[in-house]
Amino acid sequence: MSNCLFCKIAAGEIPSTKVYEDDSVLAFRDIAPQAPTHILVIPKAHIPSVDGITAENSAVVAHIFAVIPQIAAAEGLKNGYRVVSNCGEHAGQTVPHLHFHILGGRQLALEMA
Repeated sequence: MSNCLFCKIAAGEIPSTKVYEDDSVLAFRDIAPQAPTHILVIPKAHIPSVDGITAENSAVVAHIFAVIPQIAAAEGLKNGYRVVSNCGEHAGQTVPHLHFHILGGRQLALEMA
Protein backbone atom coordinates (compact mmCIF):
# COMPACT_ATOMS: atom_id res chain seq x y z
CA MET A 1 0.00 0.00 0.00
CA SER A 2 1.66 3.19 -1.21
CA ASN A 3 0.67 5.51 1.65
CA CYS A 4 1.15 3.04 4.53
CA LEU A 5 3.83 4.11 7.03
CA PHE A 6 4.84 0.53 7.89
CA CYS A 7 4.93 -0.51 4.22
CA LYS A 8 7.35 2.37 3.63
CA ILE A 9 9.48 1.26 6.59
CA ALA A 10 9.45 -2.34 5.31
CA ALA A 11 10.52 -1.11 1.86
CA GLY A 12 13.39 0.91 3.36
CA GLU A 13 11.88 4.24 2.27
CA ILE A 14 11.68 5.41 5.91
CA PRO A 15 14.54 4.55 8.28
CA SER A 16 14.02 2.41 11.36
CA THR A 17 16.13 0.80 14.02
CA LYS A 18 15.89 -2.81 12.89
CA VAL A 19 16.31 -5.64 15.35
CA TYR A 20 15.26 -8.50 13.05
CA GLU A 21 14.55 -8.96 9.36
CA ASP A 22 13.92 -11.83 6.99
CA ASP A 23 12.08 -12.21 3.68
CA SER A 24 8.59 -11.78 5.19
CA VAL A 25 8.99 -10.06 8.58
CA LEU A 26 10.58 -6.90 9.94
CA ALA A 27 11.05 -5.97 13.60
CA PHE A 28 12.15 -2.51 14.71
CA ARG A 29 12.22 -0.31 17.81
CA ASP A 30 9.15 1.83 18.48
CA ILE A 31 9.89 5.57 18.21
CA ALA A 32 7.67 6.28 21.24
CA PRO A 33 8.48 3.37 23.59
CA GLN A 34 6.01 2.46 26.32
CA ALA A 35 8.53 0.20 28.10
CA PRO A 36 12.34 -0.10 28.19
CA THR A 37 12.05 -2.64 25.39
CA HIS A 38 9.34 -1.80 22.83
CA ILE A 39 9.68 -3.48 19.47
CA LEU A 40 7.18 -3.63 16.62
CA VAL A 41 7.01 -6.79 14.52
CA ILE A 42 5.29 -6.46 11.14
CA PRO A 43 4.69 -8.58 8.08
CA LYS A 44 6.34 -6.97 5.05
CA ALA A 45 3.19 -7.65 3.05
CA HIS A 46 0.37 -5.25 3.83
CA ILE A 47 -2.33 -6.69 6.09
CA PRO A 48 -4.47 -3.90 7.59
CA SER A 49 -5.09 -5.46 11.03
CA VAL A 50 -5.97 -8.71 12.79
CA ASP A 51 -9.29 -8.50 10.93
CA GLY A 52 -7.36 -8.83 7.67
CA ILE A 53 -5.82 -12.21 8.53
CA THR A 54 -7.08 -14.91 6.17
CA ALA A 55 -6.28 -18.53 5.37
CA GLU A 56 -4.16 -17.22 2.49
CA ASN A 57 -1.95 -14.91 4.58
CA SER A 58 -2.02 -16.53 8.04
CA ALA A 59 1.32 -18.32 7.55
CA VAL A 60 3.15 -15.02 7.99
CA VAL A 61 1.40 -14.52 11.35
CA ALA A 62 2.50 -17.99 12.46
CA HIS A 63 6.02 -17.06 11.37
CA ILE A 64 5.86 -13.82 13.36
CA PHE A 65 4.94 -15.81 16.47
CA ALA A 66 7.89 -18.13 15.84
CA VAL A 67 10.21 -15.11 15.56
CA ILE A 68 8.93 -13.19 18.62
CA PRO A 69 10.59 -15.51 21.20
CA GLN A 70 13.89 -15.23 19.29
CA ILE A 71 13.69 -11.43 19.41
CA ALA A 72 12.75 -11.47 23.11
CA ALA A 73 15.71 -13.73 23.91
CA ALA A 74 18.09 -11.54 21.91
CA GLU A 75 16.79 -8.52 23.85
CA GLY A 76 17.42 -10.27 27.18
CA LEU A 77 13.76 -10.37 28.22
CA LYS A 78 14.34 -13.24 30.69
CA ASN A 79 11.62 -12.28 33.17
CA GLY A 80 8.82 -12.11 30.62
CA TYR A 81 7.33 -9.78 28.08
CA ARG A 82 3.97 -8.80 26.62
CA VAL A 83 2.80 -9.20 23.02
CA VAL A 84 -0.01 -6.85 21.97
CA SER A 85 -1.87 -6.15 18.75
CA ASN A 86 -4.47 -3.41 18.61
CA CYS A 87 -7.26 -3.98 16.09
CA GLY A 88 -9.14 -0.90 14.94
CA GLU A 89 -9.42 2.71 16.02
CA HIS A 90 -11.30 2.04 19.27
CA ALA A 91 -8.58 -0.38 20.35
CA GLY A 92 -5.88 2.23 19.73
CA GLN A 93 -4.55 1.04 16.37
CA THR A 94 -2.91 4.14 14.89
CA VAL A 95 -1.17 2.58 11.88
CA PRO A 96 -3.45 0.46 9.67
CA HIS A 97 -0.87 -2.29 9.08
CA LEU A 98 -0.87 -5.46 11.17
CA HIS A 99 1.78 -5.21 13.87
CA PHE A 100 2.63 -6.78 17.18
CA HIS A 101 4.22 -4.89 20.05
CA ILE A 102 6.83 -6.67 22.17
CA LEU A 103 6.94 -4.87 25.52
CA GLY A 104 9.32 -5.73 28.34
CA GLY A 105 12.33 -4.78 30.36
CA ARG A 106 10.38 -3.94 33.52
CA GLN A 107 7.42 -5.15 35.55
CA LEU A 108 4.34 -4.31 33.45
CA ALA A 109 1.03 -3.23 35.00
CA LEU A 110 -1.62 -5.91 35.18
CA GLU A 111 -4.72 -3.74 34.86
CA MET A 112 -6.36 -3.02 31.54
CA ALA A 113 -6.89 0.56 30.37
